[in-house]
Amino acid sequence: MSALDELQTGDKLETITLPPVSRIDLIKYAGASGDYNPIHTIDEEAEKAGLPGVIAHGMWTMGNLAKLFTPFYEHGFIQDYSIRFKGMVFLNDVITLHAEVENNDKEQAAFHVRAENQKGKAVIEGQVVFSKREIKAVTY
Repeated sequence: MSALDELQTGDKLETITLPPVSRIDLIKYAGASGDYNPIHTIDEEAEKAGLPGVIAHGMWTMGNLAKLFTPFYEHGFIQDYSIRFKGMVFLNDVITLHAEVENNDKEQAAFHVRAENQKGKAVIEGQVVFSKREIKAVTY
């Protein structure tokens, strides 16, 4: 039995607090994702678009939420991931990631997930369904 199997409705995973969002984080993400929209890296372009400054890619924040499940990846995988963007993430924001068990049965576990900024304001909220399928190593 894995630690994942022991979780009950209402249990919370250990929160993760990311380091302050840096411009280099967003430049690296732009390169990795191919999303070179300048509102994510260039102050003047963000301001021209009516923003107070550079904003993080929404998918950068969403991708970071998957870190909550790192302890469980040897026992399965994220099967479904649905979120709603609730707010913008700016340079130097400190994002904290949360997950709470909604349901946990033999085959899958459902979690309510949330990312919030240093003011406690949600920037992403949604659900993750984690499929419990043992991943076996292949030997040659």
